[in-house]
Amino acid sequence: MPAPHGGELKDLIARDASIKSKLLHEASESSLKWNLTGRQICDLELIQNGGFSPLSGFLNQKDYESVLHNSRLTSGLVWTIPITLDVTEKFAAQLKPKARVTLLQDDQIPVAILTVTDVYKPDKKVEAKQAFRGDPEHPAVSYLYNTAGDYYVGGEIQAIQLPVHYDYPGLRKTPAQLRLEFESKQWDRIVAFQTRNPMHRAHRELTVRAAREQNAKVLIHPVVGLTKPGDIDHHTRVRVYQEIIKRYPNGMAQLSLLPLAMRMGGDREAVWHAIIRKNYGATHFIVGRDHAGPGKNSAGVDFYGAYDAQELVESYKNELDIEVVPFRMVTYLPDEDRYAPIDQIDLSNTSTLNISGTELRNRLRSGGAIPEWFSYPEVVKILRESNPPRPKQGFAIVLSKELTDNQQLSIALLSTFLQFGGGRHFKVLEHDDDSKVLELVPDFIRSGSGLILTESKDVAGVTNAYLVGAGEGADIKLDSSDESVLHVVQKVVLFLEDNGFFTF
Repeated sequence: MPAPHGGELKDLIARDASIKSKLLHEASESSLKWNLTGRQICDLELIQNGGFSPLSGFLNQKDYESVLHNSRLTSGLVWTIPITLDVTEKFAAQLKPKARVTLLQDDQIPVAILTVTDVYKPDKKVEAKQAFRGDPEHPAVSYLYNTAGDYYVGGEIQAIQLPVHYDYPGLRKTPAQLRLEFESKQWDRIVAFQTRNPMHRAHRELTVRAAREQNAKVLIHPVVGLTKPGDIDHHTRVRVYQEIIKRYPNGMAQLSLLPLAMRMGGDREAVWHAIIRKNYGATHFIVGRDHAGPGKNSAGVDFYGAYDAQELVESYKNELDIEVVPFRMVTYLPDEDRYAPIDQIDLSNTSTLNISGTELRNRLRSGGAIPEWFSYPEVVKILRESNPPRPKQGFAIVLSKELTDNQQLSIALLSTFLQFGGGRHFKVLEHDDDSKVLELVPDFIRSGSGLILTESKDVAGVTNAYLVGAGEGADIKLDSSDESVLHVVQKVVLFLEDNGFFTF
């Protein structure tokens, strides 16, 4: 088993256990408190449990700039992703070196105390370019400009407790716990598999092939922190992983969840992932094609090259002390009823089958068949539960502001929908621009309801929400704002039928 990155597992929870009561008392008296964002909670947890060894806090300015420009900490150790505590200008103005800041989860649970080393204003253009290649459509660059605070706080962490999770407690193993389990089971060669997607037969095949080639066990180590916007939720994915793990020979594979906030940083992120897996005790790491890449931008250009990640991780192989296992795409051979690496078959005279992620989502949406050669029936059942076909999905019909005076339109739409049935609950949602009411709209839609409501900026962009109006941005376009109620109702019904929500 490899030593942790830097030679020591920075398990701050174990290190600070003897002073926990003292830290809790200090936290209760503290006047400087920062409520952690979702990304910051993920980062803090991996600082606290040693997954980010050798880090024991958030990067100070010197380390931050060294990571950006040299892919190393100032100590010389390889580190490729900046781990920063971003805050608002107002909060930053309250801080000085040696200040003690209580870090809170959900504005309520004290999880750590940070001792400030420095407060600095990053050049976000430089960070975007150096860390993520600068494309404004890159998810991490978008987050940097649109979400992250304008100041960073560097400092060391003293741990009070790990962030609280109420789901899958038995699967959330820390690096120390996994390493101890590997030792007790005498696993000395472990190949780790990173994923943020559901697993299917091809994934099972490639991990088994990696284990066979390396004579190793398999650690299925999926990300359950923050992933790419639009990804399948981690609860659905974990149910899939729990099903998949049954398909390995007994004693060959283990499932553990990783509370990582992905940046979708391609090659740099792949190196980071390898470091994290080494800290968790893995000896080998599968690096996939376009590993941790967000795909293409709006111009259809890939953010990263297909094999950039494999090449960069391989270039640091000697320093990382973890062996890279390149992902080789496997494809199904229907004539032989087996999977094989695509680079080992003659495509000119061999039939192959594959279903892309986009095609899979389309089949789930439409209720189309998903063959057993692609995925296990139990996995498909789980995916269909969370991704019902269009006739069972919810929707919201949003009436533009110029239609709000026509009270009969909502009544007519509701009455029309109710006669169709289909198992949905239909409702006219009165909201008066109350954000607490409007934030429920996505939940109603996910539950399969059909909503009718007036326009609000808080609903713009919600999946399966469609604007009705005469303006340019309308999804259901009217000839004029005073079009008759019956005409509007018919246009709405036919639009919903065209988009698969109703079948007649």
